[in-house]
Amino acid sequence: MNGTNVLVSGASFAGLTTAYWLNNQGYQVTLVEVAQGLKKGGTPVDIVDQTVDIVKRMNIFDEVRAHALPPRLTEFKRVDDTVEARMEAEPLDEDGDQARYEVPRDDLLRILFDNIKDDVEVIFGDSITTLTDTPDGVRATFRTAKDRDFAMVFGCDGNHSLVRKLRFGAESEFSHFLGAYFAISIVDKGIVEPNTTVINSVPGKTVMLNSYVDKTDICFLFRSETEIPYDYRNQDEQRQILIDRFTDHGWRSADLLKDMATADNFYFDKLCQVKMPRWSEGRIALVGDAAYCASPAAGMGGSLAIIGATALGDALEQHGTDIDAAFEAYDRNLRPFVENVQADVVSFGLATFFPATEDEIQKRNEFLLQ
Repeated sequence: MNGTNVLVSGASFAGLTTAYWLNNQGYQVTLVEVAQGLKKGGTPVDIVDQTVDIVKRMNIFDEVRAHALPPRLTEFKRVDDTVEARMEAEPLDEDGDQARYEVPRDDLLRILFDNIKDDVEVIFGDSITTLTDTPDGVRATFRTAKDRDFAMVFGCDGNHSLVRKLRFGAESEFSHFLGAYFAISIVDKGIVEPNTTVINSVPGKTVMLNSYVDKTDICFLFRSETEIPYDYRNQDEQRQILIDRFTDHGWRSADLLKDMATADNFYFDKLCQVKMPRWSEGRIALVGDAAYCASPAAGMGGSLAIIGATALGDALEQHGTDIDAAFEAYDRNLRPFVENVQADVVSFGLATFFPATEDEIQKRNEFLLQ
């Protein structure tokens, strides 16, 4: 195969899965990640529906299942801690299998990385600085590594993608604010019953706790009609935004804000979706959140990245050296699914996890009680 050197930017679910399929097809893959290693932390990932079939195709299903968390009960509670609605944990089938497998993020990243680390070139602690078209592909320059030519480049570098910025334009052109913000910290202790999600909502504000193994995800979610200006590098400023919003919330908020203030991990961002008229240009294509972030309210960010990378891999395998046809098929085949997921966020995800009014809270609870 001629022109087999390809570059993948980003070593998360989209990048690792893209690297796997490209390596399987005989490409010489270079994977570059700005962090010094795999980015640890974050909430568990749902492996469900077609993603189950994909991890079976990748020959990692048994390991995924071995690390899966027990099915989780979800309770929606009032401020006085009484339960107002409940979603029961999904039962196991007669063979002990599940319809969905919730896997700790660090475990899934390690499984995917172990599946490719001996077969692809991995460069940690570096990033792309420019991308220039050449007659045979793309020349990439890096912050520290030497310039190199590649047949194709894949931006798998997340919602704030650098590859997207370099080739397609500013983030503001494609990022659509959904009128809400969220913050997540993970603490090494149980706060509620194990294998339970507890959600408390008042109009415009939600606190969610996910308990699993010996950890708890602490999540603060709130609505905002306009975007809030803040320094994305200043976590103290971001924590203060939460304190200002939730000081009078009640329930467990005061103690949870203290837990979040001392946690060694913290993530704060707006709820947004990435919508683009095309996911490729020339020999450069985007995968995962860089191309079609659905937002955490979708509940399937990791799965969508794996599904997208697999759709890209299948298109390249089908069309071989006709890269234009492969990228067109990737877009054509995957876009209806992406658009449905993004629409579900607006119609279901926001109303479930970010209810703006008392009426939305009551409609959510009545729906769950059916």
